[in-house]
Amino acid sequence: MKKVLIANRGEIALRVNRACHELGLSTVAVYSTVDVDALHVKFADESVCIGPPAAKESYLNMQSLLAAAEVTGADAIHPGYGFLSENADFANLCTESGIKFIGPSSKVIHRMGHKVNAKEAAEKAGVPILPSLRLDQKVSMKVIKEKVEAMGLPVLIKAAMGGGGRGMKLVHKMDELERMIEVAKNESLQAFGSDLVYIEKFALNPRHIEIQILADEHGHVIHLGERDCSIQRRHQKLVEESPSAVITPEIRKKMGAAAIALAESVGYSSAGTIEYVTDQDLNFYFLEMNTRIQVEHPVTEMVTGVDLLREQILVAQGEHLSITQKDVQVRGHAIECRITAEDPKSFMPAPGRIQLFHPPCGLGVRLESAACSDYIVSPYYDSMICKLIVHGDTRMNAILKMREALKEFVIHGIKTSIPFHQSLMTHPDFVAGRYDTGFIQKNFSN
Repeated sequence: MKKVLIANRGEIALRVNRACHELGLSTVAVYSTVDVDALHVKFADESVCIGPPAAKESYLNMQSLLAAAEVTGADAIHPGYGFLSENADFANLCTESGIKFIGPSSKVIHRMGHKVNAKEAAEKAGVPILPSLRLDQKVSMKVIKEKVEAMGLPVLIKAAMGGGGRGMKLVHKMDELERMIEVAKNESLQAFGSDLVYIEKFALNPRHIEIQILADEHGHVIHLGERDCSIQRRHQKLVEESPSAVITPEIRKKMGAAAIALAESVGYSSAGTIEYVTDQDLNFYFLEMNTRIQVEHPVTEMVTGVDLLREQILVAQGEHLSITQKDVQVRGHAIECRITAEDPKSFMPAPGRIQLFHPPCGLGVRLESAACSDYIVSPYYDSMICKLIVHGDTRMNAILKMREALKEFVIHGIKTSIPFHQSLMTHPDFVAGRYDTGFIQKNFSN
């Protein structure tokens, strides 16, 4: 690989650009017409406009991306996260065009991107799963209700092809089941082009725990500990930390071993994440696999010292992993806050021009951002402005460091989620590590 086209925008495009340059690779940025002045365009070696602001006409336009790679002579494409990062068709088109897709094979993406098939793969690999029911045309509502009764309420209806909370509905009462199935199907169809959904038993007092893995093309797979991503609103992560405040060394070892077993069983290579849900007794169950780099990868980098993007790119070049499982050591504690252009009380999007952008700095403070003064947060894309990450010797030290970093962070011109994060960092239950995925709804709902 000599030249990498970065099929993304914003902070992840900058992060990939930096990793490529550190490895001596030249880069190509792509941009929609609204992103012409974006920082990821300015810092890349070359740039190509791929279409108008709407994502489906630019960042999701496979042919435009492949054409940009062809005209610039890029021999590899890094998809970042979101957009086409988990699209098996795009990965396959890259391969057919003689371009290296920096990620797992299209076959693996297809298999693990389908949540029902992924659960079956996990069960086959010996990974614990929650009771579930696949819904298709052959299953009558009478049979569905009988099986849900046997499963026990509450249950979750989930999109088989989706993520990010879309096509997901929690059902507490049997008389809500049929209506919620239809709502979930419609949401899934609109968001992912498929109305295939399934029903899964809902774990009580759930926490969202995920294991970061790295695998090369030579059969070596390692894990780099866990991230606790339970602070969520409508299934969208707001804060992540590593290690979890509740996961014991014994549970961590079991989770890691299960993640490696699943990755090995499907022939995985690249960076990836095995996501689990834990119940009130900390029993863990497979949730899904993300076949890409995660938004929250910096917290793992901060506690392990492993550059996940660097490893991912080297793996794509056919290299062996530079570390073994014995080399992985977790030191201290890291917390990440996703700073978004949203009203901190209603969480409604608040796009617009940033008049002043003054980021915090200091020992153990890291900012992943593509924003600056005069930067325009576009209504066309995700509302995340940046990710603020801190690292401390202990969890409490990290919390104190995050409080101070949030206090120093100045963004004028638009509303942001900074006040919410400040409130969260002083909440006694968060400080004590007493939270689950329903924490925001219980404590911060209007």
